[in-house]
Order: sequence, then structure tokens, then C-alpha cells
Amino acid sequence: MKELTESAIYISEILREGFVKRGNSSTSFVALLLLVPGMTPQVTLSATKRSEVKSKCIYYKVLLSLLMVGFFINSCGSDDPGNENFKKIQLSTTFYAEGVAIGDLNGNGNSDVVCGPFWYEGPDFEERNAYYEPVEFDPLEYSDHFITAVADVNDSGRNDILVVGFPGQEAWWYENPGSAGAGEHWQRHLIFERVDNESPTFADLTGNGKPELIFHTEGYLGYAAPDPENPFNPWTFNKISEQGEWGRYNHGLGLGDITGNGQPDLLMKEGWWENPGHYESSEPWTYHPADFGPGGAQMYAMDLDGDGLNDVITSLEAHGWGLAWFRQVRSDGEIHLEKQLIMGESHDDNSYGVRFSQPHALVLADLDNSGQKGIVTGKRFWAHGPDGDPEPNAPAVIYGFKPERDTDGNVDFTPVLIDDDSGVGTQIAAGDLTGNGYPDLATCNKKGGFVFLNRY
Repeated sequence: MKELTESAIYISEILREGFVKRGNSSTSFVALLLLVPGMTPQVTLSATKRSEVKSKCIYYKVLLSLLMVGFFINSCGSDDPGNENFKKIQLSTTFYAEGVAIGDLNGNGNSDVVCGPFWYEGPDFEERNAYYEPVEFDPLEYSDHFITAVADVNDSGRNDILVVGFPGQEAWWYENPGSAGAGEHWQRHLIFERVDNESPTFADLTGNGKPELIFHTEGYLGYAAPDPENPFNPWTFNKISEQGEWGRYNHGLGLGDITGNGQPDLLMKEGWWENPGHYESSEPWTYHPADFGPGGAQMYAMDLDGDGLNDVITSLEAHGWGLAWFRQVRSDGEIHLEKQLIMGESHDDNSYGVRFSQPHALVLADLDNSGQKGIVTGKRFWAHGPDGDPEPNAPAVIYGFKPERDTDGNVDFTPVLIDDDSGVGTQIAAGDLTGNGYPDLATCNKKGGFVFLNRY
């Protein structure tokens, strides 16, 4: 057993030096190839260590070679290595953006996908249209496109595209010209000149049927709303907090009804702000401190344990580890949110052994139409390049986490691997792209753009 362990250590060294740094996700197959004569890669290891690898691995060569054959047959027999319930479509291989959205942009009843400067026409996504001048970005750097949404801003009857650029810079909306402007770039209108946070959110906070932009700027948390009389004007920012010390690269932001009064409250990593139920006052909303971790991505509120109280769902650290839900418990009229870990840094943090770093985007979706939404998240590939953050070159996975609760309100999350060579950007989108009633997924990042059609 000691010899096997030592051999595994040496193989791991080879993988790190020769393969993992290249972003190769098929490390299991490569490890097996190392045991076949003549297949050892030429990496910078000493001759002594190379000899040790060969001698110690020979004892296991026959058994593992048989395993290799089975693995090879299985890998080559499928064009969808992640999950047979999802058909993977690669929209592009170029890094244009890390924001993505779903919506019907040409009015034909089919949902389209927006990935960076292009929108791809559903239902086959073979035809793409540039709505602004495309710029290719170096995967070692960053794009100027972090968040995307689709909505009819100016009541034209056509969906427009809303974009938040690099943190601390502008947000814009692009006016859909309809068929008369086919093939042309869309006119751009300023939403707001400085949007801080890496997960600002477009949502109908006020309940007027129009999206507002939720973010913080100059240390104030709040939302920007369009002028209903003139939607082409820049939007007006409404403060809901006292001034804090939040900067442009702050992590963790969302909304959801914590109190149960039917009004969405605002969430950040250090707590939540209680919606007073009206939007005319300039007074700050009541702040409730809570510890939601170092700072994740999109944050949500949903009743997971079936007690009628919404719990909080968030990743814990966008450039580190952790996914959790916070159970809402009430005592003497006070609301407490108790951390329940779904996934951490260790394989032992859940009974399935699943763990991955950099969960920089989340969305809620009922992937199997069971009536209970689950969590969809994944690894943001090369967020800070091939040498930054924990395990930057590990497989760029996307996982669904299906909640299942027992009669005592305990919740277990079954992880479902959707794909292992795509990952998330700063967003992942869910919506029905095929009309079958099941949510499909779309993502856009440094590996390109992807669609996953749900075949449950």
C-alpha cells in the first residue's frame, strides 16, 4: 500500500508539471497512460525520480491497464462527457465576456442566448449577431462585460440587452432596433456611470414590472431605476444603506424576502437590509448583521427546509471555497440565519466528496421539474489566470445541487455533474430554450460560450 501511495505522489508531480498547467481536464486518463511503456511525458523530473515512477508503477500496470481500456472506451463513446441529460453546444471558443443572458430578441417565440457582443438565435444557436463591436480578450486578463440581462426597457415591444461592464465602470443598455436594424450594431444608452460589486443584479425590486439595477456605488448600497417618462435618460440611484467601505471588487450581492412580508430584502456578505415595503422615502433600510462568508457571488432567499421561512443561499468565497445555505430560525421575534455547509474545501465536507474552487456564479433552477428549485454553480476558470487562486487549472465544472429534505427539515444536496470542461463566468443563466418546459443553461467565460440543453 505504501508503494502505491508513493507512486501516486510521483504521478501527481508529473501531472502538475506536465499536464495540469495546460488546463487538461482528462487527468485520470493521463495518469493511466503514464503506466504504459513509452507514454511517459517528457517533463522536468530527475532521471532518478523517473526511474522510481517506472519501477513502482509496474506492479499495478496490468490492473490499471485494464481500467484504462474501460475508461478509454467510455470516454470515446460519448460526445457529452458531463451528463447525458444535457446536450452541450459550444457557441464559441473565444473569450469575449463573462456575463450571459437568455431571452427572445427577434420576437419569433424562441429564446436566444446573449454571450458577450453576440446574441445567438434559438433554437439551434447556429446564427449569431453582433449588437456591438466584438473585442477578443486575453484569457490572462479580464473582459469589460461582467453581467447581462434581457428586458424591454423602452416599451417598444422588443427586448433590449442590458450590460454591466468591468467593476467600478459603466452599465449600458442596447436598444433593439428590430428587423429594420438587422446586421447593424444597436444604439447604446447609459444606465449608470459607476457600478461597484462583481455580482450586481437586474431584478424587479419595486414590483413595477421593470428591472432595476441593484448594486453599490461610492459606499452606498441601493438600486438604480429608469425614468418611466424618458427611459433613454441615465437611471436614478436610490440609496438604501448608510455609507460603507465597499469598493468596486466587493463580492456577494443578491435579494430575497427574508421577513416574509412579500417584499424582497437586499443581501450582502455582511448581512441584509429589510425592505420597508415602500420606495418613496430616502431613509436607510433597517440593517441586520449576518456572516455569509468572505464574499461569494449571486445571493438568493428560498425556503429549503419546508418551514415556511426563506433561507439564504450563497457561495462563501468567489475566489476560494465553499457553498452554503443559512437556515432561518426565529426566536423571541428575532431572525437568525444558521450556516449549513453544502460544499467546502475538503472532500469530507459532504458525503459525496464533491469540491471545487471559485464558485463565482450561481442560479436557482428546477432542472428535473420536481417542483423544488436547486442550485446550479460551477468553477470560474482562470479568474486570475493559471497561477492565481486555489486550483486554477482544475477541471472547469458545472454542478447542479438537488435539495432533498427529510421529515425533520434536514436538507441533503445531491450533486449532479453537468459538465467538466466549461465552468461559469461571473454569471450562469437558466431558462427554457427548447420549449419543453425544462430549464436549460448558458454560460460565457474564458473558455468561450456554452449552452446546455436539458434532456431530463
